[in-house]
Amino acid sequence: MATRLGGAGYRIVGIARRPVDPDDLQLTTDTYTHLTFDLGDVQGIPEMVATLVRTHGAPYGLINNAAIGTDGILPTMHNSDVEELIRVNVTSPIIVTKYLCRPMLAARRGRIINISSVVARTGYRGLSAYAATKAAMEGFTRSLARDLGPRNITVNSIAPGFTDTAMTASLGAENLDRIRRRSPLGRFPTADEVASSAEYLLSESGGAITGTTITVDAGNTA
Repeated sequence: MATRLGGAGYRIVGIARRPVDPDDLQLTTDTYTHLTFDLGDVQGIPEMVATLVRTHGAPYGLINNAAIGTDGILPTMHNSDVEELIRVNVTSPIIVTKYLCRPMLAARRGRIINISSVVARTGYRGLSAYAATKAAMEGFTRSLARDLGPRNITVNSIAPGFTDTAMTASLGAENLDRIRRRSPLGRFPTADEVASSAEYLLSESGGAITGTTITVDAGNTA
């Protein structure tokens, strides 16, 4: 996401638990600024956002991309794992959005993009709790679009299919090959193809799209 959008001329503030070197993203320090913060720390979000806005000004766009992908059959999952999924994948992005949409409202413009998943609508064995968090974000997207639309702020979701990332690698080669064969294109979408959807929604051309979910899955759910 950062590499694609930085290359398109956006100035990026990335937030993650670990430091990120702009060189690793093929970006310069003028384009990419990193903020090391654990988004699971919900109580610390208001202060983090206040610092971000004070330093960089009102944001034009927000992409809620951080998430964890803990899998497991629900009867055997620890309650703490379920709670962590909900805190990181649902509570945190909602609270981040609450505080970052305020300067957008004042500026009367903005773009908010929530990263969902195809499993929010299709389901997948062992991902019931994860799927619930992504379905929650799609419901959040639709209603928030109505709240913020009058101030020229769009709110959309992107639902990637299984993509070649570290998160999906944990599903194992056999499962991934089976999923890949289901796709009409015979492959997974790339991370860059998912990021290109975000670039479109951020652009002027995407200004009439709000309250919806764009699926990027190489046709897997067709």
